[in-house]
Amino acid sequence: MKRRRFLQYLASSGLASMVAGEGIKAAYAPSMRYLRPPGSHDEKTFLAKCIRCGKCGESCPNRAIKFFSTENGLASLDTPFIIPREQACILCMKCGDICPTGAIPKIEYEADTILDGVHMGHARVDVNLCLSFQGKTCGVCYRACPLPDVALRVGMLEQPYVLDKCVGCGLCERSCIQIPQAIKVIPNHTSAS
Repeated sequence: MKRRRFLQYLASSGLASMVAGEGIKAAYAPSMRYLRPPGSHDEKTFLAKCIRCGKCGESCPNRAIKFFSTENGLASLDTPFIIPREQACILCMKCGDICPTGAIPKIEYEADTILDGVHMGHARVDVNLCLSFQGKTCGVCYRACPLPDVALRVGMLEQPYVLDKCVGCGLCERSCIQIPQAIKVIPNHTSAS
């Protein structure tokens, strides 16, 4: 009987310390810069609705959607995310079509509905890193943008200017030839949560 109690104590204290360790890790580690799939609700609603089924990732033709393990804390475990520098969203909207709970709502594959319903983040240009602002014509980010002259426009020497209608898909960041990249998407969930 004492041995069983001792083993139960070890098991429960080990699990408790593991969970506590994850909480400490999530609280003190710098959080990853990631995007939620296109059309996702605000972070709190998204986490409440997402059942972690993985269907969104399976439906993604660009293989942009990955799933968290414990690196972002236990609340995000098995939830979908996108790292635009690795693989950006192509705005096909298939993840919303397949989502069974509406955590990622259905959005028609049309420019106006995408502009109204997708708010993954907003791109920002670092003029100190951008080749076009250094006098060398580039324009790669502009050519990668699925919403040219709506989300991103170019000026002289193809200097990129992010417009208010940027939905944060990350294609500009993914295509940037600079290391570190001169254009980055700042996720909306970081300011809302």
